[in-house]
Amino acid sequence: MPSGAIKLSYPSNVTETTLLAARPDSVGALLVNQAKASSTKEAFRYLEGDRWVALSWTETKDKAFQLAAGLLALGIEREDRVAIASNTRMEWILADLAIMCAAGATTTVYPSTQHEDVGYILHDSQSKVIFAEDDLQVSKVLDHLGEVPQLIAIVQLDGKVDHDKVMTLADLEKLGREYLEANPTAVDDVIATIGPEDLATLIYTSGTTGRPKGVRLVQDCWTYEGAAIEAYDIIYPDDLQYLWLPLSHVFGKALIAIQLHIGFTTAVDGRIDKIVENLAVVQPTFMCGAPRIFEKVRARVMTTASHGVKAKIFNWAFGVGRKVSPMRLAGEQPSGLLSVQSALADRLVFSKIKERMGGKIRFFVSGSAALNREVQEWFHAADLLILEGYGLTETSAATCVNNPRATRFGTVGPPVPGSEVKIADDGEILIKGPGVMRGYHNLPEATAETLIDGWFATGDIGELDEQGYLRITDRKKDLIKTSGGKYVAPQKVEGVLKVASPYISQVLVHGDGRKYVSALVTLDPEAIEGWAKDQGLSYSSFDELAGSREVHDLIESQVTEANQSLERWETIKRFEILPSELSVEEGEVTPSLKVRRRAVEEKYADVLNSMYDSD
Repeated sequence: MPSGAIKLSYPSNVTETTLLAARPDSVGALLVNQAKASSTKEAFRYLEGDRWVALSWTETKDKAFQLAAGLLALGIEREDRVAIASNTRMEWILADLAIMCAAGATTTVYPSTQHEDVGYILHDSQSKVIFAEDDLQVSKVLDHLGEVPQLIAIVQLDGKVDHDKVMTLADLEKLGREYLEANPTAVDDVIATIGPEDLATLIYTSGTTGRPKGVRLVQDCWTYEGAAIEAYDIIYPDDLQYLWLPLSHVFGKALIAIQLHIGFTTAVDGRIDKIVENLAVVQPTFMCGAPRIFEKVRARVMTTASHGVKAKIFNWAFGVGRKVSPMRLAGEQPSGLLSVQSALADRLVFSKIKERMGGKIRFFVSGSAALNREVQEWFHAADLLILEGYGLTETSAATCVNNPRATRFGTVGPPVPGSEVKIADDGEILIKGPGVMRGYHNLPEATAETLIDGWFATGDIGELDEQGYLRITDRKKDLIKTSGGKYVAPQKVEGVLKVASPYISQVLVHGDGRKYVSALVTLDPEAIEGWAKDQGLSYSSFDELAGSREVHDLIESQVTEANQSLERWETIKRFEILPSELSVEEGEVTPSLKVRRRAVEEKYADVLNSMYDSD
């Protein structure tokens, strides 16, 4: 490692050391242990039609064992890859647990992955079975059967395509029941042989640039995540999680591993458009999400309270909340007049926001991308805590996370127990610990470049404060250098723009080496259409509205406001409003909602060039 690097390891004690050392060898063992300890306690809650249905820990284990036995009957052996191409749903979790219990390794496939990349992932991973959600996902596999001669079966979750390789989930369950009748201890026997260094998961990075790489995560990566978060002492067995995150993404996958270890309950529904509605019904105690979700909630609340008396009450309440927020962070409570004002602000405004979130939230956790500090402070002013965390696919997600008892806004917290962080001489963040990948699949050169003596080079730039809290400042490869020799961190500028305008949905800051940077922005359809209605504007399509002079002037005024909080060389001199939001389907954002910079820059190259050509 570079000489002079700063090193931080989480301060250990006997309890943490014991918890980490006592972790089981495998995910399958975690499930067995939790089923024994919690048996009839609710493990999962999911929707059948419009009705929430519960599964106990014993029922979860029995269903997973049945599917695992079906995989064994199909011929799945140690570390054989089994893929899952599906949105987040209960069947995804059961399929993954079954793969773990059969000693296989889960290959994750985002349901939005294009046909040719599905063929590439199945070929690169040499997956022998794939769980496919519906006809569309099955068709992606069938289109590339010639590239995957090793494929034994396609297990379709909804419906059934007429093909000799396609079977239903019920078919696999029947096969598993028959296998267990003949071999009652088969799954238990297999779990007993699984070691901590056996391959558990191949997670293919969503790839903001280039082809996805398969990240090799072993059983110990997942059992460590559960033990580390238990040792960190922020989530408990009586908690209720609401889970919507893509399970093909490392963040969602880690949350299941943590649940298996701690034993809390999870309500599952992967539909993003149902998040707020479900929060009110499920009433979870915590939820994890990407920053985009919290940005949209903030923007939606702000645009619904932007006029008249309602706006005055709203602004007054948040003024009070901002005074109380630092006191809460310091473990104190307001007194005197401020205490009275705080109670009134809560009754008139904040209680209604919290009720929309279910009313029982202890905290949210934000990950996958940088959370703007102003968004975090806005939520906390309303007495809703967002803990920012940090991790990558290559580190099994949770490397750092803030503690609700000692939160520092603007940081991603200290490393969780058992993980270490170094800051190299050039500012790059280096990570070491049990959660770090064992390499990229079939890519020894890429592995050697990023994994040196057990330290993973993240590609992120950061710094550690005096308390050991990590602050992410940018990505090495994303920094923009102006002709004046100044460096611009695009994520910083993008965050400032989104905070300045509740109507801006997404931003991509771009530079071509000149003295200034430009930006592509998209609009939140619901927010901007509400504004247009208030202004009495008429339009025949969203495209027409986005391109109108009135909307351009509105966004220009907010860009000007945002520029006031930026250094001169960071300010946006030109911007263009795109006709629609960037989408996963168009390959413009990843399933974890990060903008694919290269793809967007290539698609809108003419628009970007015009902003410089007009100078």
